[in-house]
Amino acid sequence: MKSAMLVWGGYLSHSPQECANIFGAWLESEGYDVEVFDTLDAYLDVERLEKLSLIVPIWTQGEITEEQETNLLKAVAGGVGIAGWHGCMADSFRMSTEYQFMVGGQWVSHPGNFIDYEVNIVDHDDPITAGLKDFKMHTEQYYMHVDPSNEVLATTTFKGDQLVSDILPYECRWIAGCLMPVVWKRMWGRGRVFYSSLGHKLDDFEVPEVMEITKRGMLWASRE
Repeated sequence: MKSAMLVWGGYLSHSPQECANIFGAWLESEGYDVEVFDTLDAYLDVERLEKLSLIVPIWTQGEITEEQETNLLKAVAGGVGIAGWHGCMADSFRMSTEYQFMVGGQWVSHPGNFIDYEVNIVDHDDPITAGLKDFKMHTEQYYMHVDPSNEVLATTTFKGDQLVSDILPYECRWIAGCLMPVVWKRMWGRGRVFYSSLGHKLDDFEVPEVMEITKRGMLWASRE
């Protein structure tokens, strides 16, 4: 039987516990043996980690110890899949650059906060995005530092008319036309890594494409 570990915590406005409940139940319906933890100490059990099919990190910000990080990175490098979204995976542990190297990107801003924008599918043959069309969102549009080795599946384009922030209320024209990855996959050693920048709030997953991409990404990342 396939097995999955979901680890939630950190910044609570990203609804980590609620997401763990939703996707934990879904993974169980897909035949996974699911364990849910609310502590990063879940990464200290090396034997447990190495036997997993999939890890779903749902932890924004915070700090991870060297031992926790090393065990996690080694497990993925050894073949355990990892899949996540938004800041729950790409704004975790800001001082841990090796973790960011594995993820393939790091959040840096969401100009304008909640805005209307479009997500464009760029790979219509990949199993994660096959059959899906471009779709519209009203949520945070993530501006990220990304790894050029990522296999990008969907993007978004910044208009540049958003305000930088409430503290800096001027338009960030310098990013007008900037093409930003939204969904990607990559390898970390023998492990598959999936990431989507969508999913700031639970309502985001009510967009059918967002939920479908997230679910497919988990299944793709999972060790066979």
